[in-house]
Amino acid sequence: MSKNIFQDLDFNLLNGENFKEDSVREVLINPFLQSLGYDVQGDFIIIRSKHVRNPYVYIGTSKKQITQIPDYILEVKGEYAWVLDAKAPNEDITTGQNVEQVYSYALHPDIKVMFYALCNGHEFILFKMNEKEPVLYFHLSEIEKHWDKIKTHLSPQVFIKEIEIKKNNNNNGFDYLTRKILPELPVRKRASRRHFGVHGYFTKQSWNVVQEYIKNFTKPGDIVLDPYGGSGVTLVEALMTGRKAIHIDINPMANFIVDSLLSPVDFKKMQDEFESIKIAYKQHHPVKKDEINNALKKYKYPRGLKLPKNSDVDKIEDLFTPLQLAQLSYLKFLIKKVKDKNIKKTLLLVFSTTITKINKTYHHSSYASPNAGNAAPFAYYRYRIAPKPVKLDVWKTYEGKFDRILKAKQEISPIINQEVYHNSKILKGTATNLKDIETESIDYIYTDPPYGTKIPYLDLSIMWNAWLDLEVANEDFDLEVIENGTKDKSFEDYSRLLTKSIEEMYRVLKFDRWMSFVFAHKDPKYWHLIVNTAESVGFEYAGVVPQPNGQTSFKKRTMTFSVLAGQLIINFKKVRTPEALPKVKNGIHVYRTIIRTIESVIAKNHGAKLEEINNALIIKGLENGFLDTLSKEYKDLTPILTSEFEYDSFTEKFHIIHNQKFQTNIPLILRIKYFIISYLRKKEIEGKYPSTDEIILHVMPLLRNGDTPIDQNILDELEKLADKAGKDNWRLRNSSQISLGFH
Repeated sequence: MSKNIFQDLDFNLLNGENFKEDSVREVLINPFLQSLGYDVQGDFIIIRSKHVRNPYVYIGTSKKQITQIPDYILEVKGEYAWVLDAKAPNEDITTGQNVEQVYSYALHPDIKVMFYALCNGHEFILFKMNEKEPVLYFHLSEIEKHWDKIKTHLSPQVFIKEIEIKKNNNNNGFDYLTRKILPELPVRKRASRRHFGVHGYFTKQSWNVVQEYIKNFTKPGDIVLDPYGGSGVTLVEALMTGRKAIHIDINPMANFIVDSLLSPVDFKKMQDEFESIKIAYKQHHPVKKDEINNALKKYKYPRGLKLPKNSDVDKIEDLFTPLQLAQLSYLKFLIKKVKDKNIKKTLLLVFSTTITKINKTYHHSSYASPNAGNAAPFAYYRYRIAPKPVKLDVWKTYEGKFDRILKAKQEISPIINQEVYHNSKILKGTATNLKDIETESIDYIYTDPPYGTKIPYLDLSIMWNAWLDLEVANEDFDLEVIENGTKDKSFEDYSRLLTKSIEEMYRVLKFDRWMSFVFAHKDPKYWHLIVNTAESVGFEYAGVVPQPNGQTSFKKRTMTFSVLAGQLIINFKKVRTPEALPKVKNGIHVYRTIIRTIESVIAKNHGAKLEEINNALIIKGLENGFLDTLSKEYKDLTPILTSEFEYDSFTEKFHIIHNQKFQTNIPLILRIKYFIISYLRKKEIEGKYPSTDEIILHVMPLLRNGDTPIDQNILDELEKLADKAGKDNWRLRNSSQISLGFH
């Protein structure tokens, strides 16, 4: 509560004939506004008697425009916040013409504020646009009793956040809150040189999916954050689409990859440096035993570092043959002599991706050339020595990688120039403490966090970090958001760290903005942790989308019922009044939801594969809060699928049992389409083309679990799905031309 700023004023003076409107301004309003923090200069300005032209009212045939003069316009950070008009002590300020006059000031297109106020010295009243009742009313003689409430409504700090939202939303009609969640997108991993083949990493999002999300939820110039930045796909795609971006990762290897890729270079100078290294390497690289021994004594290579406990060997040098160590160390020695900082970084990036193949954990793909494969940490998430070693030439590998990275940098250089590069931020740090990012400064977050025990990133990056001389501190292992690993962290440790990171993401994200969280785990406890934490800090769950990642995992190929094919992208909004997730009751409701979900997928896709059913059920269970029940009581869906549905071993799809109805209320048209397609396909296998009447007589009885169809419904859909095969017979149209229209 403030002291009474009018404690020395005798309010009886207001009743005198000489105390008029100008006295109200000087004696009462000016000190009142100054006490709130407004002044004639600075960020919170008092604008007196500004002339604005009324856009609607004219006088006479000459159409002379009327000028309006509000007594006070209060400005906060360059934006108008509210208007105030002074009146004489004997004037009414609660209703009537005076109120309408100040309302017109607030409504004026040159002003456009939400709040307008009047003061006659005795009273002060505040209105909000489009609300009849005042939001604040008091007598100035009792101002100390209302001061806290006054500050809540009129303090400059109150308007800062609202004005920031207004600024950000006022851009060519782009409305952040009304953005639609994207559908499942096709994956185009190999279609971009700037990502594909540059450098391996443990997880890598499809660049085109990330780009579409950035374009959907932001506008050019916005700031995009990825606090689990990884190999930098979010950062790169944000910059490529004209946004600003911040990339944070605790793994120095991740930051090195993206920084080296983006750093601008003179391509001719880089090519010259490469050729110089090539000549020197070809002349002096160690091959014979004595040359190898001398190189191992002369050139630095990583040694003595202990590998994770599940590795096939104990120390880092055991991951390489003596020849590999000698040649790699000599090549690194030559690269380190390059003086141009950005060219040296780029050539070291080529060196780092060469290491991925020149080591004893490199597994080549049995179905392709020896040059197609991956290091075990990326493929198996541990240092597994390859059972069938492949001897690749160090220089040929380096030369091939140089060509790829050169093309990648050439692809991005027209857009990501020196200025754009310096405007981006690549930070080594933890997502649990985004100390370098201001509160409410981020426009969008797209991130793929670690999931429990899946990948111990720092443990598995030892080989690359050591060769690149990148330091990993003991504190980094403490802050890494994983389970197990070097620090043998528990699920509780992981939960605590992930929760901190979500809290930080909420803090730095602006209101009315989005966060997209990649989810790639089958265990419902991780889903609950993410969604419950996000909701508890203030995010509103907005929906989830199944998104293929372009890879078929081993677990998916084994067809287990509890494995998620691809990944989910969970979307949240930061709004001031978030709504909670709806939950369903367990028991019979869960069973009915399972059946309805399976039938919906079957109807949508005209039959559904196991992974399609599984994905749909996981999403439904996650969204509606019964995934725990699903994973415990319905972990094996075989009894439901074999008893309630029919399996086609040729297409590997489940269908509604022949001549049976849908058990749940699937939309009528969708059911009609499904049964027409099923019947025509069955008849085509038999070499028959049924007549219109035969089709109607077959389909009609199967539809009576909802709206009753008419013949014309069926005929309309039949004409969309099939072609005539004779006078009154039908054959199914090419399936690629058929759209079920289910959304």
